[in-house]
Amino acid sequence: MSNSRATACQILGSILDGGKPLDSALAENRVMAQLDPRDRAQARRIIATVLRRIGEIDSRISECLDRPLADRHTQIQNILRIATAELIFLETPAHAAVDSAVRLAGRYRRGAFKGLVNAVLRRIGREPENRERTDTAGEINTPNWMLTRWRNIYGADTARDIAAAHLVEPPLDLTLSRRADPAEWAIKLNAEILPSGTLRRKAGGRIAELPGFDEGVWWVQDVAASLPAKLLRDDARGQVIDLCAAPGGKTMQLADRGRPVTAVDISHSRLATLQENLTRTGLIADIVDADATQWRPPQPVEAVLLDAPCTATGTIRRHPDILRRRLEIDIANATKLQDRLLNAAVKMVAPGGTIIYTVCSLEPEEGAERVDALLASGAPVRLNPISADEWPKLGVLDPAAITPNGTLRSLPCHWSARGGMDGFFAARLTRN
Repeated sequence: MSNSRATACQILGSILDGGKPLDSALAENRVMAQLDPRDRAQARRIIATVLRRIGEIDSRISECLDRPLADRHTQIQNILRIATAELIFLETPAHAAVDSAVRLAGRYRRGAFKGLVNAVLRRIGREPENRERTDTAGEINTPNWMLTRWRNIYGADTARDIAAAHLVEPPLDLTLSRRADPAEWAIKLNAEILPSGTLRRKAGGRIAELPGFDEGVWWVQDVAASLPAKLLRDDARGQVIDLCAAPGGKTMQLADRGRPVTAVDISHSRLATLQENLTRTGLIADIVDADATQWRPPQPVEAVLLDAPCTATGTIRRHPDILRRRLEIDIANATKLQDRLLNAAVKMVAPGGTIIYTVCSLEPEEGAERVDALLASGAPVRLNPISADEWPKLGVLDPAAITPNGTLRSLPCHWSARGGMDGFFAARLTRN
């Protein structure tokens, strides 16, 4: 288990100090790949807990220090964070958490901080966190600039619910191929069938070892991420371009429905993952490695689905590192590319064709305001609102998920009793 803690410390450093995304940090750490499954799972659990609860953790550590640690001692800070997460949130026996942290501290600066680490953690172990603060835990662990924005946009109560949703490890959502029977695979996977058709099971275990993985009858996709592709007509059979397609969840949805799909992405490595997913599921799509702002199809197509790069603040429940890596200026930077991609999408669609614009961001600048800006620019498109007749197909339980002007806005606190969903915005446009 000590190896899992040392590895967790390395990975946290690359995220919190190096700004690396969680998925990349996990994939690139050689020691992580060599751990046995139990230690690997424990390391991931520790890392995710620290990222979700770092506000509470740092506050508790600070209360036990006479003066703050110098910025250069980030390794000691991360050792303390890991052990505090274990003591307060992971129910690790105190002796195991403290002794392991002291041993890790002994490798740094010839053990100069062993005494401090021991004293701080023993105090934390003796004085458990005040549980009366749990109703505001989500807010404590959310950067002030994010929380202030969400309060202004969604109101204080919803902002609190969004922040609270980020504290809980999300379930595993699987999109099932149409060739498979939902009832049969729900039993095989020990999963619930959601109203949208998504299979939802408790998180945990190796995905590649689940029933049906090798057969390719399902793929991992949050229930909210599966909704935008459903905004295209089921009975249409024309060509669809999936822009910024990798790793391919929406491409596979469309191909599974029998649509001819061209998947376009600028990332060669992510397209390789998309191709692996297509091969595993036995689905077919044309893959184009290109900059979607510059690339054009040979002729206009019936539909374009644009899942634009964004700040991804709607996916914090699955990617808690976003809380620590994002800055408010990132929103403005993202909108510039989103505008370029939207204008490119318009040029790819034939008259009467459809554009689905979607982002996994909670920020209106990246969602509704981008659509408003496109319409205000005089682009030859109009909003095609989502109607009440489409509710059964979408399977959205919370009425607030469909906005008054007919766009989709899911929030992490929607379906909270069933495990929540990612935050997505989607709008459907028709080419004039």
